[in-house]
Amino acid sequence: MCNHYRQAILKGETVPGWSIDPFSEIKVPLRFHNMAQDVYPDREGLVIRLQDGRPAIEAMRWGFPPPPAANAAYVTNVRNTKSGFWKPWLREAHRCLVPVAQFAEPDPEKPVPRAERWFARADGGPMFFAGIWREWDGDRGPKSKPVKGPHLLFAFLTTEPNAIVAPIHAKAMPVIIAPADTQTWLAAPMAEALELQRPAPDDTVMLLPREAA
Repeated sequence: MCNHYRQAILKGETVPGWSIDPFSEIKVPLRFHNMAQDVYPDREGLVIRLQDGRPAIEAMRWGFPPPPAANAAYVTNVRNTKSGFWKPWLREAHRCLVPVAQFAEPDPEKPVPRAERWFARADGGPMFFAGIWREWDGDRGPKSKPVKGPHLLFAFLTTEPNAIVAPIHAKAMPVIIAPADTQTWLAAPMAEALELQRPAPDDTVMLLPREAA
C-alpha cells in the first residue's frame, strides 16, 4: 500500500513539464508555494478537480474516513470500488487527479522502519493517480494538536501491480491515469471511468535505484 509519495507540483507558480492540453496552463496559486514535496497520510497534497468544467488545483488532506468497523484511522488507498461505501465518491463530481513525481513502497530487502523503494514514470514526467475527494467535518491531525474541520479529503485508487511493482509490492499499485485518459477519469460516467482501474503498462513505470531516490 502506497503511503508516501512526492508531489509533481513543486515550489513555484507553474506545473512543470506538463504537456497535457487541459492542464498545461494551470497556475499554482501562490498560497500553495510552500507545500511540502513529500506527502504522507493525513498530510496535505495538491489535487486537480473540475470546477465549472475547468481544472483547478486544491490542497486536500490525504485519507478518507474508513468504512464502519474498519480497523484504520483513515483510508488513503481504495481498492474495492464495488463497495457501496465508495460509490458516492466515485461519481464525476468527486473524482480528481493526484499529480505525483514518485511513489514509494516498503523495501522487502530492508525490513526496517521507513526503508522504501521508489517508482517513477519511465519518461521522467509526472504521473496522475486516479483520485477521489470529499468534504468532511471533524478533527484531523495529531491528538495533541487537532486541526478542526471542515476538511477537504482525498484518496486514490489501487489495482493489481504490474511486473515492475510486483517484486517490491505484490498486493497492489496506484491506478496511474495515462495522459490521454485524464478527461475520462474526471468526467466520464462511472462505469467507463472505472475501466481505467488497471495496472499501468510495464514500460511506463520504472524502479529507481536506491541511491537515486
